[in-house]
Amino acid sequence: MLQPNSACSLFSLATILSVLWTCNGYSNVANHVKRYEPDWKSIDARPIPEWYDEAKIGIFIHWGVFSVPSYVGAWFWYWWQGPQPRQEIVDFMKKNYPPGFTYADFAAQFTAEFYNPDHWADIFKASGARYIVLTTKHHEGFCNWPSNYSWNWNAMDVGPKRDLVGDLATAVRKKGLRFGAYHSLFEWFHPLYLQDKSNDFKTQDFVRTKTLPELYELVNTYKPDVIWSDGANGPDSYWNATQFLAWLYNDSPVKDEVVTNDRWGNNGILCKHGGYFTCDDHYNPKTLQKHKFEDPTTMDKKAWEFRRDIKISDVHTMEEVTTLIAQVVSCGGNLLINVGPTKEGTIVPIFEERLRQMGQWLGVNGEGIYATKPWSHQNDSVNPDVWYTSKKMEKGKNVYAILLKWPSSSTLILADPIPTEATVVTMLGYSVPFQWTQTSAGLEITIPPIPFNKVPCKWAWTLKLTYIYN
Repeated sequence: MLQPNSACSLFSLATILSVLWTCNGYSNVANHVKRYEPDWKSIDARPIPEWYDEAKIGIFIHWGVFSVPSYVGAWFWYWWQGPQPRQEIVDFMKKNYPPGFTYADFAAQFTAEFYNPDHWADIFKASGARYIVLTTKHHEGFCNWPSNYSWNWNAMDVGPKRDLVGDLATAVRKKGLRFGAYHSLFEWFHPLYLQDKSNDFKTQDFVRTKTLPELYELVNTYKPDVIWSDGANGPDSYWNATQFLAWLYNDSPVKDEVVTNDRWGNNGILCKHGGYFTCDDHYNPKTLQKHKFEDPTTMDKKAWEFRRDIKISDVHTMEEVTTLIAQVVSCGGNLLINVGPTKEGTIVPIFEERLRQMGQWLGVNGEGIYATKPWSHQNDSVNPDVWYTSKKMEKGKNVYAILLKWPSSSTLILADPIPTEATVVTMLGYSVPFQWTQTSAGLEITIPPIPFNKVPCKWAWTLKLTYIYN
């Protein structure tokens, strides 16, 4: 029995087991119960769970009280009543709402009467995405679940009068998708946060009574596969970030599968510490990254939330979507593409169409996207419209060349792949092999005259090159 003064005396069963193994000379076995310490060196050493790296495509959902005015952006409240109001929003409110109307008055109009999480899940499944991330709470502080730490400013007490988070988590998991929770650490106008900020973050009343209780509540209640942290307006020490992450990785109900990002403090944490890196919104580096990253971007080029004045030209075309997928995955990242539902709870037809089209494309080309790894080259050295991914096979390597534009002639030259005698070139979705020769310019591929009704997809095309030497 361990004595209180023993060198092996610890505080949790998992740690006790680990130390027992170590004290008996089995340090290699102790790795099975590895503990992460509440510091970045230890936290950063945790491997990214395999499912996340293989998923490649996720759907982001920005939905909240800001979906009611649905104008300009999700930062509507801050731009209206923050320290530097935007005149266009001040004028919008004067023109369309009565004097004395407050942002809190919008909450009752966040009705979600047409919210059908099973229908949403059908769309997300059809999109080819493997995980979704829902805004459980944005910087406005409104909780989309019945939080015990947000009285009368949550979706059960006002507005929808239902658990938006729990209903969607259940629906997407029925479709075999992973569920993620976006959560803002700070809130623009919460008095305790503003008080802590005025104290130069030396006090932690907001963190102690609001932020951390919400995070523990979300994890224990909904068991999310992703914690997408945001709003880290304060140092990581203020947010107790490493302490929370150590609990998440060691003792939480999702400790083995959960993935986190890098938004845990405004003191040099972004793009440096955490799980995968986001670095910035719309982060598409177009070069190979040493660390796993994610590009959080929007289907609407101008905003994260649904805008009532959206134009068709504001929405990414499928050519642009396939370009994003090819570039991000080629460089080692995941694409998390956002759609904003309406206040009534609908995903508007243009967003649904794009998501379903994305799924059609992935249905043909997914072999060159899911579970791939970056190749030795990302963008072809000669042809800028070609991006590469790869997969190790039992014998050799498959390289996938994603063509963003259809070749202008019957001959396509790829400068970088070096074929072997066993190399076969095919187009995903089209079974007839293509002829090829190796020239001084590179791999020269003959594109056959494919009948229009046999072309496998409409937007970008993937050549599969088997048994590539390099």
